[in-house]
Amino acid sequence: MSQAEQSMKLELERIVFIGRTFEEYIDMFSLSNEELKGKKILDCPAGACSFTAVGSNNGLNVTACDIAYYYPGDNLKNKGLQDIEHAMEQMEKSKRNYIWNYFKDVEDLKKHRLSALKDCTNHMKKSSESYVPVTLPSLPFNDEEFDLLLSAHFLFMYADRLDYKFHLKTLDELLRVTKEEIRIFPLVDLEGKRYEHLDKLIEYLTIQGCVVDEVKVPYEFQKNANSMLKIIKS
Repeated sequence: MSQAEQSMKLELERIVFIGRTFEEYIDMFSLSNEELKGKKILDCPAGACSFTAVGSNNGLNVTACDIAYYYPGDNLKNKGLQDIEHAMEQMEKSKRNYIWNYFKDVEDLKKHRLSALKDCTNHMKKSSESYVPVTLPSLPFNDEEFDLLLSAHFLFMYADRLDYKFHLKTLDELLRVTKEEIRIFPLVDLEGKRYEHLDKLIEYLTIQGCVVDEVKVPYEFQKNANSMLKIIKS
């Protein structure tokens, strides 16, 4: 193995490649297929989610972007399989921290995660142009290129390692590439606590002329993770 390949392997090890299903997105973001039709949509960051794959197969105009897409699809599939196994082992130990309504048990959760990974990596092979590698807080898209932007399980969740300045820069970039609306889920960190700077961010967005609402959604797996931020640009 060359030095470059070793370096790439080490970098890939730092990425967790796990995703949610299209159906989970519909519930997490309180969406309907009807309101998505005719919209140009960005999933950022998308990871191993199947929203782009299933949405595209259903005639929706969806683009996914993520730092993981710098790596080949086969490598990502193998990494995803490893990550799901590891995550399920951890889930067995901490399942009391979750609400088991959406998923019946850990085995059912695993099926959903494997389904998302399979749909995502299969679609990547035939529609690689839909999967754009990015390194936030920068995005390689034009101003107001997308009507709707969805961002799941990234901002706010990792408040322990992504500081307020990063959140602010990323939000500015999300706003730049979006014409109409941004939805962010969830509003809590990994411990299930509301993001400590959320009110400050909402105030900032309001000053920018956005209409901002915290909206309860019909999805809760991690305790307290049952609301999204809905940002409408004026």
